[in-house]
Amino acid sequence: MGKATLIDFWASWCGPCRQENPNVVALYNEFHNKGLNIISVSLDEDAADWKEAIAEDKLTWTHVSNLKEMKDPIALQYGVTQIPTTFLLDVSGKVVAVDLRGEALNAKVKKLLNIK
Repeated sequence: MGKATLIDFWASWCGPCRQENPNVVALYNEFHNKGLNIISVSLDEDAADWKEAIAEDKLTWTHVSNLKEMKDPIALQYGVTQIPTTFLLDVSGKVVAVDLRGEALNAKVKKLLNIK
């Protein structure tokens, strides 16, 4: 079974990001064992704030940060200009959706993972 990957750009100081985190946790809990990976890229500058937010929001997947806020090289590579921003990648690594939320994201993940 292949894996789909959600790349989630966020930051501890971003209110809308923190409000979206419970939805991302629910998505991960529902689909991780069926083939979904999540990688969160933090655009924080303070490592302590970033790690505290991960613990508080119970974000149990892979996290990376260069602690360079919007100048993060990964964010620059993906053309991220605001957060939260998400990219959904198929098993080959191709971006198949950007900034889906809620039921639209769930439906797209189900389709990618061939879940009825």
